[in-house]
Amino acid sequence: MTDERTNGSPRTLKTVSRAFDIVRALEELDGAGVTELSEHLDLSKSVVYNYLSTLREEKFVVKKGATYELSLQFLLIGEYVRYQNVLYQVGKPALDDLAEKTGEFAHLAAEEHGLGVNLYKVGGEKAVGSAYQVNKLQRADYLHFSATGKAILAYLPQERVEWIIDRYGLPAKTESTITDNAALFDELETIRERGYSLNDEEEITGLQAIGAPVRDRHGRILGSISVSGPVRRIQQSGYHDQLIRDVVNTANIVEVNINMDATDDEFPTFS
Repeated sequence: MTDERTNGSPRTLKTVSRAFDIVRALEELDGAGVTELSEHLDLSKSVVYNYLSTLREEKFVVKKGATYELSLQFLLIGEYVRYQNVLYQVGKPALDDLAEKTGEFAHLAAEEHGLGVNLYKVGGEKAVGSAYQVNKLQRADYLHFSATGKAILAYLPQERVEWIIDRYGLPAKTESTITDNAALFDELETIRERGYSLNDEEEITGLQAIGAPVRDRHGRILGSISVSGPVRRIQQSGYHDQLIRDVVNTANIVEVNINMDATDDEFPTFS
């Protein structure tokens, strides 16, 4: 059975969509029984049970007593996807060095489906907010209020940015979040001019971050790097400017390493 979306997207299989509805519900509910899932998704118990049985047979769901939970199979797939990403492959060691040098939390992110996905986070000895940062690794988020997100938006084509705004809006996280389209485009222009982005308490009150883009040799955005920390520490005399240099330098190193690898096959061969 198929279902045609009204927004003009390709025809999709209802069975596959429903299976992912159940997967997402299990994630949202931190596991659930048949009755709870049935009520949550407004589906009959028999339908929910059949989907759970299939997912369990395929090793994507485990059953503990009367509760169904997502299995470690998702972890294996997630690790595979992450390790296939060149930004993660090249960026991880550079990010480890950045966190060690600054002592703060360092972040590596990419854009997918108009949202920010955190590929890697690592905390230095002074890093704060570990629980929050771990939680961010488990979900996609809006791009317009984070340093990594704004660094990405600044180098996406304008029509892509407009699509993202139309799709997700510009919801406020704090009183400092940019929620006006024109103001955001002005900010993105400033980021392109100076080469780095700022999150000035736009995501969390009391937290600031500095980000920089990572692009391929054609100028296309691959993702971004940032460092975050408490406002009082980030704003200390001289420290803010040093962090900017550290973040931009790290992004440049990652860019160079990625782009050097990408040109390996362009050297002439001898015969």
